[in-house]
Amino acid sequence: MQKFACTFGSGFDMDNKLVIEKFYSAFAVADADTMLSCYHKEIEFEDPAFGKLKGDSVQEMWRMLIERGKGAIKISYSDVIADENTGIANWVAEYKFGPQARPVINRITAHFEFKDGKMIKHTDHFDVWKWAGQAIGWMGYALGWSNFLKQKIQLNSNNLLQAYIAKKKKLFE
Repeated sequence: MQKFACTFGSGFDMDNKLVIEKFYSAFAVADADTMLSCYHKEIEFEDPAFGKLKGDSVQEMWRMLIERGKGAIKISYSDVIADENTGIANWVAEYKFGPQARPVINRITAHFEFKDGKMIKHTDHFDVWKWAGQAIGWMGYALGWSNFLKQKIQLNSNNLLQAYIAKKKKLFE
């Protein structure tokens, strides 16, 4: 597995585009260490599934998603644009979800802010209703638009993350 470094020189506009590309290239090969090297230590992440996360929680979220995916997540990305302060990319995650292994194709737009040549803010946007319909089935289509389901998804995602973090912590005690 090839590892990529995410530190660059002073021309951050081109470098910031490369940081985004390195992040998703690493994600595509399930290389969490390289993904996380692209993040600033004060990273803030937000998406509809987890809500707002900061620092170590962001790192553990990606580690958990990669481990749970067991190499079966297909990641592709396109339309990467960046300047010295911000960036944007479109990416697609294809995977099986839940006990019924429902096929999901999630189309996501990511926005980034940079500090010191690394991502300090990463916000993913996707259509929760479309995701819920694929991942949960008819109930997702029926309720995917509701705040109730959005809150339930975030609660479940964060409970999984906290259990993952607690399990890792217990292993190292």
